[in-house]
Amino acid sequence: MVAAHAISPVAPVTKSPQGSDVDFLPLLGTDYVEFYVGNARQAAYFYRVAMGMSLVAYSGPETGQHDQASYVLQQGKVRFVFSTPLRNSSPMAWHIHRHGDGVHAIALQVDDARKSWFETTRRGAKSVMEPTTCSDENGVVVLASIAAYGDTVHTFVERKNYSGAFLPSYKAVNIDPLARPTGLQHIDHMVANVGWHEMDRWVDFYASVMGFNLYQHFDEKDISTEYSALMSKVMANHNGYVKFPINEPAEGRKKSQVEEYLDFYNGPGVQHIALATCDILNTVKTMRNQGIEFLHVPHTYYTDLQSRVGKIDEPISELEDLGILVDRDDEGYMLQIFTRPVEDRPTLFFEIIQRKGSRSFGKGNFKALFEAIEREQMARGNL
Repeated sequence: MVAAHAISPVAPVTKSPQGSDVDFLPLLGTDYVEFYVGNARQAAYFYRVAMGMSLVAYSGPETGQHDQASYVLQQGKVRFVFSTPLRNSSPMAWHIHRHGDGVHAIALQVDDARKSWFETTRRGAKSVMEPTTCSDENGVVVLASIAAYGDTVHTFVERKNYSGAFLPSYKAVNIDPLARPTGLQHIDHMVANVGWHEMDRWVDFYASVMGFNLYQHFDEKDISTEYSALMSKVMANHNGYVKFPINEPAEGRKKSQVEEYLDFYNGPGVQHIALATCDILNTVKTMRNQGIEFLHVPHTYYTDLQSRVGKIDEPISELEDLGILVDRDDEGYMLQIFTRPVEDRPTLFFEIIQRKGSRSFGKGNFKALFEAIEREQMARGNL
């Protein structure tokens, strides 16, 4: 098992008024993301075959876990857990009934889970699980959780004294014959959608409760089309390893993508997860051949691409064929593409991103991206 990834900081953060000079919550990176799904076996199959992730561990009745089944998938340093309830009375079943398949837990690797839980709860976080020790023949793991937006939780994972595949009660899977790797490396960022006028509340939560700082800010002038708009603030922890953009709706002529998400997810939640690659052309080709569907970008986007972003290494014709967007900032450029929602509800989707020096989030692509999303909304009858 590869240890959780710690992404090198890509830019200094801008301190928010609530921020702290002392990093009271040092994070080593994202340990895993847990999805609650209706059928974990089938979900895991999709992510193994289409996105190229490998099954590395399993927990269920065969391992002594009689109320749920969980499949741990990994590619590079991206680690996803797909969990499903085995009884209707499970809180997990309620979560799935309310939200459909979606992200429940964003787990953050720390050196001291007890201290992380104490520092955040004493600053106002709601405790979901007090520090709990789990052990087996491979050592000891300490877990603790706090509530975040909607029904999402942050779990602090202390695994410095553990050498097993994932966690106690999980059985290692050494070889996965189904996995078709696509070159995914690590999680670049994870985006939350929250309700009307709630963004500043959650910005304050990450600043005052978790010690994050304001990294970038986009308003409705930056993120708008003829029909809809949204606002976004990006929060980052002290070392820049973890970044959480937070979106809220803004006034527009028609329903925005954030409003559509909130309607179908029945509240705030994780909108998309950005996965980094060092070869986006090959990653997207492979994922597309394996069944992943991406948003369509019209030809007009590429007609003046070179004049907008300057010289780039990738052939424009190949970028257009794949639908990959390009944006540049003072440090370099980035390439990005977005999948269609990966479930029937128009909620969770993925971003594939390659950074070639750029530290931004593709501001120059916002209009093209949101127009593509609006075309999907219109086809669903939700615009």
